[in-house]
Amino acid sequence: MSHHTILGIDIGGSGIKGAPVDLKKGKLSGERMRIDTPADATPDAVVDVVEQIVEAFTDEVGKDSPIGITVPGVIHHGVVTSAANIDKAWIDTDADALFTKRLGRSVHVVNDADAAGVAEMHYGAGKGKKGVVLLTTLGTGIGSALILDGHLLPNTELGHLEIDGHDAESRAASSVKEREGLSWEEWAERLQRYYSHVEALLSPDLIIVGGGISKKADKFLPLLDLRAQIVAAELRNQAGIIGAAWYAKNVG
Repeated sequence: MSHHTILGIDIGGSGIKGAPVDLKKGKLSGERMRIDTPADATPDAVVDVVEQIVEAFTDEVGKDSPIGITVPGVIHHGVVTSAANIDKAWIDTDADALFTKRLGRSVHVVNDADAAGVAEMHYGAGKGKKGVVLLTTLGTGIGSALILDGHLLPNTELGHLEIDGHDAESRAASSVKEREGLSWEEWAERLQRYYSHVEALLSPDLIIVGGGISKKADKFLPLLDLRAQIVAAELRNQAGIIGAAWYAKNVG
């Protein structure tokens, strides 16, 4: 066991995934474990699953090291103030305190997109980049992480900007492409509208596009015309786990 190895856990709408992370390399140092998210994803039900993952990796990370956990919601000083794809009972739950008490060790909770953002900045597509970097995750909705000179501005929730009278993610998330049967070109028009609006507000130097759809970035990124450089994320579905571990070690 190394003090550079920290357990990261990524809570999603369909699965809860965890693995030990080598923070020197920015890579998983063991096999990832995944358990389905409970249908009734209340805080207690989710903590029960997280406990199973923690127990499975105790030998790798020890019993005293901190743990980082992502939650798909706004996290304000450890308290969940919104809930996407998990039970609304999470709202106003002090997740830091809940996990810390149940797991018997220091736990630090971070928004899932923010975790992906810090992971990409330290180990992926944003490594070494200065200025304003925006990461967006295109999936069921649109998550966002905004970083200035390597420092995270948490909980930006830019997928919920109102654009043309619509919640942005209700028009431009990758789930909408699938649901409405949009071609790459049709979807790219919606992405163009979204990213142009965000660019006008924030003037980012770099935009990183994550989410499962980023594996097919060559199908849609070349169709976008922006001032900022826009690239695919590099860490893919490991970004949340890696970012959670980094956050626990460096910010929590």
